[in-house]
Order: sequence, then structure tokens, then C-alpha cells
Amino acid sequence: MMAAGDVSESRRLTVAAVQLSSQGEVPENLHVVERITREAAARGAGLVVLPENFAFMGDEAERATHAEALGDLAAPIQGALSRLAREHGVYLVAGGTPERSGDASRPFNTALCFGPSGELVTSYRKIHLFDVELADGTSYRESRGNTPGDAPVVLDAAGFRLGLSICYDLRFPELYRELTQRGAEVLLVPSAFTLHTGKDHWHVLLRARAIEAQSYVVAAAQWGKHPLGRVTYGHALVVDPWGTVLAEAPDGVGFALADLDGPRLADVRASLPSLQHQRLKRS
Repeated sequence: MMAAGDVSESRRLTVAAVQLSSQGEVPENLHVVERITREAAARGAGLVVLPENFAFMGDEAERATHAEALGDLAAPIQGALSRLAREHGVYLVAGGTPERSGDASRPFNTALCFGPSGELVTSYRKIHLFDVELADGTSYRESRGNTPGDAPVVLDAAGFRLGLSICYDLRFPELYRELTQRGAEVLLVPSAFTLHTGKDHWHVLLRARAIEAQSYVVAAAQWGKHPLGRVTYGHALVVDPWGTVLAEAPDGVGFALADLDGPRLADVRASLPSLQHQRLKRS
């Protein structure tokens, strides 16, 4: 395992942080995912990150009916993702889709990572669930329709070590510290941030996670209006380890494209070696 701060100097990777406006019909959403993945790969992306709820945005009870058994590549959602990764030769991280759990009404919210051969490399179950009453009167109770995960996940892909998370996880820096201590160099944050919270907190939190972890951040996003009156903020973006926004998607469906640079990562971690100065570490 690569320790924090142990960075090879010769790696580069083009990444696409995808921005969607997913609705309540899975086939139509997957059709958009196919188009965007194809476009991102054609522009050189070796890693494509899809936002949370990429395949379905709507009622939680209906969402549960789309839950699939993990690793079932004959299932509609996972089968489509596997095929896309294989056809375009990319790592495809699908950030938040219903996975069957022990409770049929409360699936896991799971990020899936497919490799260039179409294989399911790993998965991450969202740990922190969004249960809030917002000032604009909007109420969310993600725990009513989702079972939380409990395990951080890192993986090696395309020459970098990736740390997985989903949306509301962004507000819990201890998760990202744990990912960094496990060697993460790139933090993936596929999201469906509300307009109300996103306009004030999205950029600030993503840049903070990049700075404190001295890591790249790739944040896919949902944008626009969805069923049941939900409105999301968008602004899919890529941040470098110094906290500089490298690329940001405008309003609409598309993606933010940027290069991850091993030398840049090494320079930041060497010039300000805060990851080596931690005093409070996990037991």
C-alpha cells in the first residue's frame, strides 16, 4: 500500500467529473450516461466519475425497486456500466446507485468502480446519510430509504490511489483523513448537492478537503430540476492538491475535464509536508 506522501513522479491521468440532470426513468438516464461517457473518453478521459443518483432520481420507495445485487452484471444498471467501461477502455466510477441490502425497502447507496475490462473492481457504501430540515422548508430523510455503510474504501486505478465517498460524506473530514492515511491521492465525491446548500458550501468544502488531504478532488454533480421538486446545484469540478479549481462544469449536462499530475502532487506534499506532521492518528 502506498503511504501518504509516497508519490511517484511520472504519472498523469485525464479525468472527467460528469454533470447530469437525472430524472425518474432509468433507461433514459442510462442513455445520457452512455453519451457523456463516450464524449469524455473521446476527449482523453481515463477516469470518468458519475454523480450520485445517476440512474434514478425520484421517490425512495420506487428507487428501492431498482436495487441490484452487487456484482450482477446481467442487471440493467451494472450491465450498462460494465459495457461502457469495457467499450471505452476507462475506469468508470458510478457514484451512488441502489444496492440490495438485508432490508428490501432500504438498499445501500453504493458507488461502483468498473475497470477498463468491464470488471467490477470495488464498491463503496455511503456511510453518512442526509437527514436534515433545511431553512427553505425542504426536508430530507435519506435513512428512511437507505441502509448506511460502515467501511472506507481506497483502490489503485490508472496509476493513482483513489479514495471513495458520496455527497453528504463531504461534511465529515475524518473520513477523508482516514482515506489519506490509507494512501489516497485522489478523492472522489460524486454528489447530488441541493441548490440551497450547494451555493454556499460546495466549493468551500471541496477545496478544504483537497487542501487538508493534499490530494486531488474529483466531484461529479447533479444539476437542475428533478422529480418531487428537488433542485440540485451542479458545478461538477476538479480541484488540485493546493485547492485550485482546475475545471468546472457550467449549468447543464456535461463534464469538467482536467489532468491529474503526479509531479504536481509530489511538489505540494514535499513543499508543505503536513501529512507527515500529524500528531493525532488513528489507533
